[in-house]
Amino acid sequence: MKLLRHIPFLKTVFLYSITAFGGPQGHMGMMIKTFVHKRRDVTEEELIEYNAFCNLLPGASSTQTLTLIGYKRGGILLAIFTLLIWIFPACLLMSLFSFFISYSNEYLELNKLFLFIRPMAVGFIAFSACRMYKIAVHNLITRIIMVVATICTFYFFKTPWIFPSLIVAAGIATNFSSKRIPQKGVRSKKIKWGNMLIFIALFIIAGYLSEAARKNEWKHRSAYNLFENFYRFGSLVFGGGDVLIPLMYEQYVSRSENPQVIKKNPRILKADKADFLTGSGIVRAIPGPVFSICAYTGGLVMRSRGPNMQLLGCIIGAVAIFLPSILLVLFFFPVWQNLQKYAIIYRSLEGINAAITGIMTGATFYLMKDISIDIMQGRALNILNVAVIAITLFLLLKTRIPSPVIVIGCILLGWIF
Repeated sequence: MKLLRHIPFLKTVFLYSITAFGGPQGHMGMMIKTFVHKRRDVTEEELIEYNAFCNLLPGASSTQTLTLIGYKRGGILLAIFTLLIWIFPACLLMSLFSFFISYSNEYLELNKLFLFIRPMAVGFIAFSACRMYKIAVHNLITRIIMVVATICTFYFFKTPWIFPSLIVAAGIATNFSSKRIPQKGVRSKKIKWGNMLIFIALFIIAGYLSEAARKNEWKHRSAYNLFENFYRFGSLVFGGGDVLIPLMYEQYVSRSENPQVIKKNPRILKADKADFLTGSGIVRAIPGPVFSICAYTGGLVMRSRGPNMQLLGCIIGAVAIFLPSILLVLFFFPVWQNLQKYAIIYRSLEGINAAITGIMTGATFYLMKDISIDIMQGRALNILNVAVIAITLFLLLKTRIPSPVIVIGCILLGWIF
């Protein structure tokens, strides 16, 4: 019955899941608009803290941040429902695409429909950076940290360790000042070891069963291999989808074409190069987590084994990639809250928040470059991209227009053009 009072929150999570474009950086701007300004489920300071904490962990950072919002509101049960509702639409869409990928014309039409979604997402990221700046950057050291983080993010955006490295370095930098003192009498959170034990046990068991299935040629060995692959990715990948996609490309495209690998493992899981790259484009054009590409890839590599196995591949891909994320975040978050009682951690938060602001700012400039904005070329599309970014930022900062309305407007604009 306790869950019933959270239905309005879960409805909001669902609406957010079908309108949240732009990857983890873009998601942050929409979270501020939806869960801070509109619903007030968390404060801006709490959301920045959650985001910073999740960037220190492997896995899907925006998924983990949203899961923590649910955890704060209603404990572990609501956190699980929040996760499931958040990932379901994207994983469903990507699973369906794995079945219909051969219809290239439909993909081209979809691409046109989402023509202005990427510049819109940049507008959301810029909004997030503006909001964070007001909260996190207020003295010389935080300004320096923000500038350094902005430059490093711009030049090393696709380097897996750049985000956690910046956060750790910023936390160290602000410890040279003794001004920030933690609140006294903060109650310790009880640490439950169950999630960590499950995480470790699944990691070991998945590896053992995968290797046993390969050596002994089990009938459905591909399912065991697939679960192990995605669970390993979800456990070890830092840097989000931009790191995950190249790793999967190496696993299912490059390795599967290596003669030595094929000789050792003739039934290796593999994906068609063109189909995989198409999927990596589609996932950026739909709302929800970029990690949902694993549902698509799971179906893709199992496609040759029949529709039932393909469906199973989609399910395994979705479950195995997100399972480590929730186990890690729900175990380490109470640890993080306990550590905040100590001055060294408490003072680190000032630098961490400034680094997150710099990361968002650097991501804004990097993605602006990435969508090939160049007014000097005189191309109408580039001018429209600039206009979409500017208008999105203006509407978010100066009006109360809901985020979904802005998303629908950009989709309609793409349909017109």
